[in-house]
Amino acid sequence: MAWSDEKKSISLPKYITQYSQDMSNFTHLHVHTQYSILDGAANIQKLIQKTKELGMEAIAITDHGNMYGVLEFHDTAIKAGIKPIIGCEMYVAKESRFLKRGREDYSGEHLVLLAKNYKGYENLIKLDTLAFDKDAFYMTPRIDKEILFEYSEGLICSSACLGGEIPQFILAGNIEAAEKAALEYKEVFGDDYYLELQNHGLEDQELVNKHLIEIGRKHNIKLLATNDVHYIEKEDYEAHHILVCLNTGRTISDSDKMMYSGEEYLKSPEEMSALFKDVPEAITNSMEIANKVEIFELRREPILPIFDIPEDFAHIEEFYSIYPIEKIKEEYTEEDFEKKGGYEKIIRIKFDSAYLKHLTYQGAKRLYGEDLSDELVERIEFELSTIEWMGYPGYFLIVQDFINHARKNLGVIVGPGRGSAAGSVVAYCLGITTIDPIRYGLLFERFLNPDRVSLPDVDVDFDDEGRAKVLEYVQNKYGVDQVAQVITFGTMAAKAVIRDVGRVLGHPFGFVDRISKLVPLDPGMTLEKAFKAEPALQELYDADEEVKELIDMCRIL
Repeated sequence: MAWSDEKKSISLPKYITQYSQDMSNFTHLHVHTQYSILDGAANIQKLIQKTKELGMEAIAITDHGNMYGVLEFHDTAIKAGIKPIIGCEMYVAKESRFLKRGREDYSGEHLVLLAKNYKGYENLIKLDTLAFDKDAFYMTPRIDKEILFEYSEGLICSSACLGGEIPQFILAGNIEAAEKAALEYKEVFGDDYYLELQNHGLEDQELVNKHLIEIGRKHNIKLLATNDVHYIEKEDYEAHHILVCLNTGRTISDSDKMMYSGEEYLKSPEEMSALFKDVPEAITNSMEIANKVEIFELRREPILPIFDIPEDFAHIEEFYSIYPIEKIKEEYTEEDFEKKGGYEKIIRIKFDSAYLKHLTYQGAKRLYGEDLSDELVERIEFELSTIEWMGYPGYFLIVQDFINHARKNLGVIVGPGRGSAAGSVVAYCLGITTIDPIRYGLLFERFLNPDRVSLPDVDVDFDDEGRAKVLEYVQNKYGVDQVAQVITFGTMAAKAVIRDVGRVLGHPFGFVDRISKLVPLDPGMTLEKAFKAEPALQELYDADEEVKELIDMCRIL
C-alpha cells in the first residue's frame, strides 16, 4: 500500500455531525441522572428518549461530584441522534480542598462545569480525579479554586443552583462578595462563564435571580436559564422524594421537601420559555452553549503502564536498530501503522514481545520438558504472534508479574485461572493459569481473536487476606496513579425496593412483608417478572389502593 505523509482526520458518524446551528429553542444544561446516587432518579435511557420526544437536540449530564454515568449517557445520546454535553456539578471547597475543620468544610459550594471540547473533557476528568483524592475528599469529592483555575481550559462554567458560591453570598445579603466572585470566575472563563437562573417556585430563587440578573447586566456576564433536573416526569416527584428519604434515613412523615418543590423534572422548551419570558436571553444562551460544544469520541485504546524489562535481557535502543522505520513500513500497512499507535509504540510492542517469548519458552521447558514437540511449538508461536499483532504483550508481562510475585514472594493463594484465559498455552507457561490447555483441548481463540479486538480479560482469584498485599505491590511498582479498581453499582432488587419504600412511606412491617413475600426469589427478578410469575401479586395490586401506590412508586425506583 502506498504511504502518504498527510495525517488522516477522524471522520465521525453522520448522525453525530448533522446538528444545525439553529438548534431547538432550549437545551437542558443542569441534569442529574441516577448516577447522582440516591439523589437523581432519571434513568439515562428514558432521559434521552424524553429529550427526543420534547423536540430537543442536545442535553447535558451534570451529576453531583462524579462522572460515573458519562460513557453510558454519551453512547445512548449518540445512538438516539441527540448531542451529548459532558459535564459535572462539582463541589468547590470554600478555601483549600485539604481543610477539614468540621461542618464549615463539610461539603463544598456547587459549580457546574461543561466540556466544550476534548481538552475540556480531559480537564474535567483531571478535576474529578483530584476531587476524589483521599486528602481532598470530605463527605463529598471536592476541588478548590486553585486546581479549578489551573485546569480551566476547554471548560464552560456556570454558577449552579442555590448551593453555589454566588447564590450563597446573595442569600447571606453580601451582594458585594457575590459580585466579586462573579468577576473572579469571569476573569478565568471569559465568554464561557454564565450566571445560572433557576425557577422552581422557591422564594430564595426569586431573590437570587433578581440579584444575578442585576450583576450580569452590570458586569456584562451572560445569564443562563436551567432547570435542576432530578427526575424525568412531573409525576415522578413523590418517587424522587422517597429516594431522598432513603438517602437521608428519613420517612415521608418526618421529612420536609428538602429544597425540592416538585418542579425538578425535564421540562419542555415551551415550559422553560414561559418561566423565563422576562429574560429571554437566558433561554437563548442555553442554545449558544449547546452550539459551542464540540462532539468527541470517549472510547480509546487502553493505556497500560510500561513493564520494565531486565537490562541483562536487552535494551529497547537495540530494537530501533533492528527495526528502522523503513522496515516497519514494509511490515505494516499505513492503516495498521496508525492503529497500533505509530513507530515508537510498535517498537515497544516488539521489545515486549521478545521478552514475553523468552519467558514463555522458559516456562514451556519447565512444564513440558526440554524437548518440545513441533505441535506445541506451533501452538506457542501462533499465540505469541497473535498477542504481538493485537498489541498486548505488555499486558501479559504485567499480569504474570503480579501473579508470580503473589505466589513466590507474598505467600498469597492464587486460583488456577477462570474463563477463556485457561485456553492459552502462553498464559499457562507464564504461570498466569495452572491448567494445561493442551491436555484438556481448550481453544486459544475463545480468549484472543484478531477478528474481535478487545483487551484480554484474565480472571484472577486471590485469597481474601492476600488481595490487599497484591494491590499494594502493583501500586508500588507501577504507581498509584496507574492503578484503578472497578466500581460496581447496585440497583434496588424487587424485594428490597418494596421493603425500603414501604418503610419510607410508613407502612407497618406486616403490610410490607406480605407484599414482599409474593415476589419470587429467582435471580434477576424484577417487579414486572414478579407480576407474571405470581398471580396473587396482581390480584393484591388490583384490590388494594395502598398496595397499588406502593408498587407504583417501586416501579419508578
